[in-house]
Amino acid sequence: MITRTKRVTLTFRHPFSLKGVDRPLAPGQYEVVSDEELIEELSFPVYRRVSTSIFLPPHGSSSIEMVNVDPADLAAAQERDRVLSSAKMN
Repeated sequence: MITRTKRVTLTFRHPFSLKGVDRPLAPGQYEVVSDEELIEELSFPVYRRVSTSIFLPPHGSSSIEMVNVDPADLAAAQERDRVLSSAKMN
């Protein structure tokens, strides 16, 4: 199966939380990696996301963590951050 990996950097301006992460996360830039696989039965290229992970900064004595996240939960955290940012501008 053909797979591809997409990498994006998300910037959060406010502390945020994600399901599956046991601590609040600090504002900053976070790398997000999504793996997708090609659905080969179609006459045009379509990819299906199979995993999304976020890299977290070191916490305590640990090194950088990579945590699987739900893309919908990540989008909701981005939206909350956007709303907080726009509320502070008004």
